Amino acid sequence: MFEWTEEQIGAWVGMHLWPLFRISSFMMTTPILGTQIVPARVRLALSLLMTILIVPSLPPVPEVDPLSVNSVAIIIQQVLIGLAMGFAVLLLFQLFVVTGQIVAMNMGLGFASMVDPTNGITVTALSQFYLMLVTLLFLSMGGHLVMFEAVVESFRFLPISAQEVDVWSWWYLASRISWMFASALMIALPAVTALLIVNISFGVMTRAAPQMNIFSIGFPMTVLFGLVVFWISIGGILPQFTVLSENTFDFMQVMLQPPPP
Repeated sequence: MFEWTEEQIGAWVGMHLWPLFRISSFMMTTPILGTQIVPARVRLALSLLMTILIVPSLPPVPEVDPLSVNSVAIIIQQVLIGLAMGFAVLLLFQLFVVTGQIVAMNMGLGFASMVDPTNGITVTALSQFYLMLVTLLFLSMGGHLVMFEAVVESFRFLPISAQEVDVWSWWYLASRISWMFASALMIALPAVTALLIVNISFGVMTRAAPQMNIFSIGFPMTVLFGLVVFWISIGGILPQFTVLSENTFDFMQVMLQPPPP
């Protein structure tokens, strides 16, 4: 009769359980799959399927007792790595949400808010339009496949082990937030500049003709001109999104590698 030894059971559990924690935490955080419209059971099923498929190609895992303290430390480490990778991709999508917020506030459409069903928060209508647009672009360009490939490659750059992740990687991830705001401002800068010129022209008109009711004229004109500028700027969103997507996946690869000397 075939019997399983304690070492064999521990090796089998570690071979499948630890990659599952990294992949499932990534699935819970990443955009599209990690949103509220995708049930948790679906995400867990995809994580299990992906784990079963990639386990044979993974590097050897350390032989650690699944019920020991070292095993708990490895589990926490894998969860943090998965969350960090999902957070890096999430910043790519939130970048365009911030862009929509900046443009909407400058053109006077900040009050036109709607509930985002994917994240459960209230955003402006322009932010929701940007979010839907970049989601379709991401899927049409095969970004979800590249995202899954990045998760699989993370086991090669940062294999499962009891060693702690270098602090440099976490600081590198925290600095990514400033990149999100800077990139959002660069995308919104043409529209913001055009709207600033419109506001300056209305200010000159107010000084030239004080009896003119600038509020009844300026607000609809600012909204109308802002929509025209927004419509023109949409034409250049594809190359910008391509560059930002490549930058995001390169960032994920560098984040998982050892720090530079």
